[in-house]
Amino acid sequence: MASAELRKINRRIKSVKSTKKITRAMELIASSRIVKAQQRLNTSKNYSRILGEIIRELANSGSLPKPPEYSGKKNVTLVVITSDRGLAGAYNSNILKIAESRRNEYLADGAEVQVVTVGKKADGYFNYRSINPKSSFEGVTDEPKFENALSIMNPLVEEYNTGKTHHIEIIYTEYKSAITQRAVFEQLLPFENLNTEEEKTKGNYTFEPSAAEVLNEIIPNYTNAAIFTALLNSSTSEHASRMRAMKAATDNAEDLIKILSRQSNQARQAEITTEISEIVGGAEALAG
Repeated sequence: MASAELRKINRRIKSVKSTKKITRAMELIASSRIVKAQQRLNTSKNYSRILGEIIRELANSGSLPKPPEYSGKKNVTLVVITSDRGLAGAYNSNILKIAESRRNEYLADGAEVQVVTVGKKADGYFNYRSINPKSSFEGVTDEPKFENALSIMNPLVEEYNTGKTHHIEIIYTEYKSAITQRAVFEQLLPFENLNTEEEKTKGNYTFEPSAAEVLNEIIPNYTNAAIFTALLNSSTSEHASRMRAMKAATDNAEDLIKILSRQSNQARQAEITTEISEIVGGAEALAG
């Protein structure tokens, strides 16, 4: 009995050690990727910040175009950015909870809501609930490229300009630090007019040949930069979440190995005690 229990415990120890090797390797991979992802994110943030300042200046000058008029129901497009892979803790579930909440809010207001998914997890989540995404993108969240942002955003901007979509919102995970990431939503179109006194004092831009012509060029650039920054935020957050999740899994594996090792020692001691008892009992029987 003791021998069978000992073999079972030792097999489990071997299995946990193999799992620990895998989680440790995934932790190291995620930690190595996060550095490069942070650098790309910081560069993109600077570019988006400058474009945002120009957009605010145009808003304060009254040059922003009015949103296209529409009749009937409001059409809303939600761009939901998740990962293609799991094993990243609560990273995907946090985004999908907000996406579901925002969708229900718009539906309660009488709007028609369509979803664009980026990442297999979002696509699987909505398809499982019989909500067919308007379009889906996979294989772009690990190392996003600007071309990915263009392919996602250009069709949506075209729909907005032609009145097929009246409101575009992106839902993604904002990267704060390796410890803190926050699932957020952000209105992309239409632009909000920023006419506060504080905003009016900012900016020193001169637009040539005119603000309207500059606006025609900068709005597509701004929307593409915004979605690209969201993709980079999501990618960096995914690596950070996976690094933490795999570290926690590795630590749990180490604790479990310690517990199983103690159980193995106890089973081995019981086995030795049983063997000694049988030897002593046999010797006594022969002596008798």
